[in-house]
Amino acid sequence: MTETRYPRYRVSGDAATRSRQYGELASLEIARTRDGYERAFAAKGVAWRDAVTFALGFVPAIERYFPELLAELHGIAEGAGLPFEDVLAMNCRTEILWRAATAKAGSLASWARGECSSFALAPDRTTDGNALVGQNWDWLEVLADGVIVLEVERSDAPNYVTVVEAGLLAKTSLNAAGMAIGINTIVCSLDGGAEGVPFHVLVRAVADAEHVSDVVEVLSTVPRASSGNYIVGSADGAVLCVETAPGDARTVHPLIASNGAVIHTNHFVRTPTGGHDLAASSMSDSFVRYGRLERTVVAAPSPLSVSELRSALSDHTDYPSSICCHPDERADHAAQWATLVSAIMEPATRTLHLAEGTPCSAPWAAIDYSDFLGATDA
Repeated sequence: MTETRYPRYRVSGDAATRSRQYGELASLEIARTRDGYERAFAAKGVAWRDAVTFALGFVPAIERYFPELLAELHGIAEGAGLPFEDVLAMNCRTEILWRAATAKAGSLASWARGECSSFALAPDRTTDGNALVGQNWDWLEVLADGVIVLEVERSDAPNYVTVVEAGLLAKTSLNAAGMAIGINTIVCSLDGGAEGVPFHVLVRAVADAEHVSDVVEVLSTVPRASSGNYIVGSADGAVLCVETAPGDARTVHPLIASNGAVIHTNHFVRTPTGGHDLAASSMSDSFVRYGRLERTVVAAPSPLSVSELRSALSDHTDYPSSICCHPDERADHAAQWATLVSAIMEPATRTLHLAEGTPCSAPWAAIDYSDFLGATDA
């Protein structure tokens, strides 16, 4: 059996039961994540008590639009033996960090680097004839010991698997309806507000999607607290990016595939309605990474294999802030970033190709979830 870096936990039952199991099984990793975020917030001038107070302001929106996810947050906290407010603050990390950053003009570059590089390919662009969704998840290297693979079994919606920071509801996900979902952090001048549904709650909500159009509908019908990009692909070959800024449907911009591919990094491809992109000062490495994906994925002259896509995710152009992200020795140790997870998802076969660390050196494993996620013949 292949040795794994990140723990795998399987939970089942109704929302309260499975989330309590999640909290119990991953209590050690959740405690690490909680402590890591307290340090990360403090480094940006935000005391934990202030982060909690700000996060509590999002409870009415979560309760109104996704009451079952509020129940999951309560269950995680109960199982982990933490106050609900702590788990809530962890799941509002995007809102807390962007509020701190946008409150200080020109300060964004002091903490934000990297984040994610992602793509989705239609079936005619892959050698095996199935859609593929891939992503490098870049984040603070000191938080790597809080990453888990969570397998969720339930009867009220499709089973799903998510690679996530322990204590958060979801991140990169593959579900039994044949949907693969990746995300990218983006930020604009509209961010930093105290209203709407938090980003990571929405990430969990779209993990329930049964069709690509469901993702567009969910994101367009609830008020969103933060910017975010969602890159999705389905077992039947649909691929799409959905780029969003805070607000309502007017700031939802689906991005149509070009040459059977969609790609995204950490800047807006379309200018957000009513605002302006802050990527140049917040995640300046995004533009080179986007250009590399455009060259190695979108413009590839022939269909791409999983092996070739692994190579694309291992690209070191503009190292260390490259697609395959490595710690920048110029930064303090606590502020150094790296690719924590590299994933390529094949929704038709329910296969998760996973490198637990930088994809240039971490071993890759193909995890067959066809039984757990109920794959049918592609």
